[in-house]
Amino acid sequence: MYYDFSRKVDIKAKEYTLNLGSRTYIMGILNVTPDSFSDGGKFIDIEKAVHHAKEMIKEGADIIDIGGESTRPGHTEVSAEEEITRVLPVVKRLIKEINAPISVDTTKAAVAEKVLEMGAHMINDVWGLQKDPQMAKVVSKYQVPIVIMHNQIGTEYDGDIMENIKVFLKKSIDIALDAGIKKENIILDPGIGFGKTPEQNIHVMSRLHELNDLGYPILLGTSRKSMIGKILDLPANERVEGTIATSVIGIMHGMDILRVHDVKENIRAVKVADAIVRGNTPWIK
Repeated sequence: MYYDFSRKVDIKAKEYTLNLGSRTYIMGILNVTPDSFSDGGKFIDIEKAVHHAKEMIKEGADIIDIGGESTRPGHTEVSAEEEITRVLPVVKRLIKEINAPISVDTTKAAVAEKVLEMGAHMINDVWGLQKDPQMAKVVSKYQVPIVIMHNQIGTEYDGDIMENIKVFLKKSIDIALDAGIKKENIILDPGIGFGKTPEQNIHVMSRLHELNDLGYPILLGTSRKSMIGKILDLPANERVEGTIATSVIGIMHGMDILRVHDVKENIRAVKVADAIVRGNTPWIK
């Protein structure tokens, strides 16, 4: 075992509290985009998006993460206006119709401002507050949790890759704290699949526990990613079992939140892993 699982962190997402450390939380992915790598176009229709979110909640998702712009390699960037058009109606509906925190996956401060004003509970920024200089100010204004992820253009690293990731995340943490974001609202993400080759992603996965040295909760997003496809030689829609393997490995390394497409399957694996690793055995009296 790599990590002291006695650490507990309570994160307030407006009216919700995430008791991180008590168990592994599941963030269900809801892409309202035409071009996401594994489910692009499936949930552009608002009714389909809302229905899918409700299904994920029913299956056990703790958080719904809505994305209005694909972040797959080679994606085409969209304007803030287009992204808002895609996500805002879904956020508006889900705030009224589900009982769970709503996260929005965006790198744009203008999008974050709109969805937080509407009532979204947290922001997931795949550029770790380092793309839009206004993002940290917006998150600070609403005092919501922020996921700051490691990212870079290209896959070349000067020296040890984990040290590079730590340097990037420390810079993001400084940006957050300087803007007035509370320490207890910061969640880190190593950025599996972003600015890394499949081989580099595998290496980072084997050393995830090192990120615990930074002292913040960690989210892991490996669902259906190319690293798994490389290992199994399978398309994105056949990578469920591979994703589950990475989820369990993540828990063993101290990850607090798993961001996944296939909620039901991952939940089952997570319950077993939590029982073994965290000692979550409520059935034992």
